[in-house]
Amino acid sequence: MKIRLAEAQPRTTGFSPFTSSFKSDFGGFSRIALLARQLEGAHMNSVELSLEAVEWFDANLCAPLGAVLYRANRAGNAVAVTDVEPKVSNILTRNGFLSHYGRARIPDVLATTIPYQRLEPEDDRYFGEYVDMHLLTKGIPKMTIGLRKKFLEAIFEIFSNAVQHSQTRMGIYACAQYYPKTDRLDFSVVDLGVGIRENVVKFTRKDLSAAEAIGWAVSEQNTTKRGRVPGGLGLKLLREFITKNEGRIQIVSEYGYWEQAHGQVTTKQMSNTFPGTIVNLELNTADTKSYCLQSELKPGDVF
Repeated sequence: MKIRLAEAQPRTTGFSPFTSSFKSDFGGFSRIALLARQLEGAHMNSVELSLEAVEWFDANLCAPLGAVLYRANRAGNAVAVTDVEPKVSNILTRNGFLSHYGRARIPDVLATTIPYQRLEPEDDRYFGEYVDMHLLTKGIPKMTIGLRKKFLEAIFEIFSNAVQHSQTRMGIYACAQYYPKTDRLDFSVVDLGVGIRENVVKFTRKDLSAAEAIGWAVSEQNTTKRGRVPGGLGLKLLREFITKNEGRIQIVSEYGYWEQAHGQVTTKQMSNTFPGTIVNLELNTADTKSYCLQSELKPGDVF
């Protein structure tokens, strides 16, 4: 069974059906969701995923792509990635993604990639080390030690939510990429477990769409966590930081697509369901401002 990744795209408005670029946008995530559906049709089969016509692939999308390919492997399929264009191959061998499919890893001489990783739910310590070692060295705006600590905790909460809420048994996937030419850093965390809608509908007993459920989950003080441990505080901090930084947050779960950018929230419905949840943070690395916690400000500080 051969699937051409450039053709794995729904015929809907919002992106060109002829594009061969996979970017961190509604079109890119929709096409990976369609690929997941196509792979569900392969049972105990050999699958050749051809990247022949893909001229550009946002490297952070290795997280959702790797997740759906792992899921296909777990279903008994032998998955091979073939026909990778040189420009795409260069990126995906530098970040280690293609080493899972028989390609030797090459040194990242440009220092722009952040490795593709698959982690088990109990690997929380390794996730923290991964973020501290790789993510905060790629153009993150200046911030105080106090805010840096809270920022790391907020990112760790994304991993924690993926473990606790999704109940995944197929791991957590992470990948990031620094794009110096466009002044952005994208970081994707993915799980293959229970979607946001299922958890929120069970908790609220309201018949919400997938996008509405994401909106409920990211609202301040809303959480499906029980007990004395508060939830949602990390995401609140990230949303505030992203707004000031002029970056972007995207969340994909089941059919739902939710995005916060330029102070505006956009929701859409995809044609195909993603079998889990994707969280993508996009930071504006051209931001020259310095950040601190409000509690760190002194009465005489002037802005």
